[in-house]
Amino acid sequence: MRQSRRAEEQKSRNLNVRILLRYCATALFAALLFLPFKGLKAAGIMFICILTLLSVVSLLKKTKIIDAIKAIHIPEIGRFRTFFIPVLLIASAALPFILKDYYIDVIIMSGIYILLALGLNIIVGFTGLLNLGFAAFYAIGAYTYAILNTKIGLGFWASLPISASFAALAGLLLAIPALRLRGDYLAIVTLGFGEIVRLVLNNWDSLTNGPNGITGISRPLLMGFSLAQLQYYYYLVFVIVIFAVVVIKRVESSRIGRAWIAIKENEIAASSMGINTTKYKLYAFTFGTFWAGIAGILFSAKMQFVSPESFTFMESILILSMIILGGIGNTYGAIIGAFILVLLPEMLREVQLYRMLILGIGLVLLMIFRPQGIVGGVKGVHFRS
Repeated sequence: MRQSRRAEEQKSRNLNVRILLRYCATALFAALLFLPFKGLKAAGIMFICILTLLSVVSLLKKTKIIDAIKAIHIPEIGRFRTFFIPVLLIASAALPFILKDYYIDVIIMSGIYILLALGLNIIVGFTGLLNLGFAAFYAIGAYTYAILNTKIGLGFWASLPISASFAALAGLLLAIPALRLRGDYLAIVTLGFGEIVRLVLNNWDSLTNGPNGITGISRPLLMGFSLAQLQYYYYLVFVIVIFAVVVIKRVESSRIGRAWIAIKENEIAASSMGINTTKYKLYAFTFGTFWAGIAGILFSAKMQFVSPESFTFMESILILSMIILGGIGNTYGAIIGAFILVLLPEMLREVQLYRMLILGIGLVLLMIFRPQGIVGGVKGVHFRS
């Protein structure tokens, strides 16, 4: 009996030593990558911090604290809509009277990214189709308005449905051949489409002015009144975001939304129940990219300038990170994730050299402690394959 206990203790010690060596190797590798940029002292601090972090996570795993955090259920915000949503809307409407122009500008960009996150959440979160080229539809919406405004003289309101329709049409045309694929193959096709769109915009000098971009885009007018000031533009974005949330929530609760969820959970079972999976996936791509087109026209009207550098692959990854952070498949989670990932880098501007490192560490910790996202209801992030 004693020999058996001693053998188990020795086995446990050997396992702990192997784990510690693995953590040391991981921390050392990260420190060596950091060494050329910041020197030996900073690399040593990085080694100690990562080793400490890994050790703390290992300890939390042993004490079952991580499992308890993962099991925490955050109630659906909709349960408190009779109180929470009116208060939130009133507070949001009052922000331009309280905040400085810089903060209003950041919140406007948050609203634009909320539209992008909501659109991608329809494709990835509701239907389970991994899209890595969503910035392409964002670019199509932005460039459509830029071209219509600068070359034809069309205003914001006339261009708004056209830009959104062009982005939705591009989503439909991509989806028709691409939806024959699944999982990683579909992700690669969408990634390739995003790069094709960016390269076309970068090289079609006669139409898009190439890498120099398009300047002189006009701000929207409302009954002859310019919305050039940030306070007025804030309310425009605010109203469009509210409209998008209401429409998407209604669609989510409809027959179409339930069909999307069924396809995500089990496409074969959904098809056997009479759901035309191809048709509903086309709906998802078209409807999701429609909101990307609206975000694009809002972005180009705000910046009064567009260029291909604003619509890179990393932009698509950022939008995908927003819905994963907030809770994939959750409309309110997409809003929270977009707001955090736009606001947090601005809050960390004082430590500009390290802010992306801090942001990355935060996302890693979230995936460890809350893999379902901040308000997600599932145990992990899964894409249908």
